[in-house]
Parts: sequence; structure tokens; C-alpha cells
Amino acid sequence: MKKKVEICVYGAEVLCPSCVNLPSSKETYEWLGAAVARKYPNQAFTISYIDIYKTEDCDGEKREFAARVVEEDMFYPVVVIEGEIVGEGNPKLKTIYSEMEKYGYAAS
Repeated sequence: MKKKVEICVYGAEVLCPSCVNLPSSKETYEWLGAAVARKYPNQAFTISYIDIYKTEDCDGEKREFAARVVEEDMFYPVVVIEGEIVGEGNPKLKTIYSEMEKYGYAAS
């Protein structure tokens, strides 16, 4: 593995108006963390949940991106891997796995 990647899930407690009947951002964050850990066991990664309306504890880059999610009316949750948006609204595991594999992760 080349690099320990960071997965960021940006969302909010309130469901995205266009994402009714989909899991909440927090549920997606939990589901995604479990799915990636199962797919790539013993391969370290970090996953962070960033509430787009509560960014006071975030670093500048995450705060700026959270503001962008709000300003651009993105469908959340928005999943970002190493600065690259890989999912919006209803993220697809296949797309996320493909991005992880660019960093040297291998399914077991």
C-alpha cells in the first residue's frame, strides 16, 4: 500500500431535501467505514465525518469544503477521498473502491 488515505464524509443531521428515503449522512459514514474495512482488512485508512453546519472544530480545508457543499447545494452526504469527490447523495461502493485502489489498496 502506498499511502494511508483519508475518507471524508460531509453531511448534516437533517436529510438532504433531494435525498429522501436514503440513509442519513451519519448512517452513510458508519456504513462506509464498515464496508471499506471489510473490503481492505488490515489496510489502514481514516474516515472522518464532517457536519457541514458545525465546522468550528475542523481544519481550514475541511471548513472550506463544508462551506462549498452548502453554497453549491451539493447532494449530501458528499464523500471525498484525498480531495477528490467520489460520491454525492447516494455514494456507490464501486466508485469508492476504485478510488481506494488508486492508492494501492487491494481487496482480500
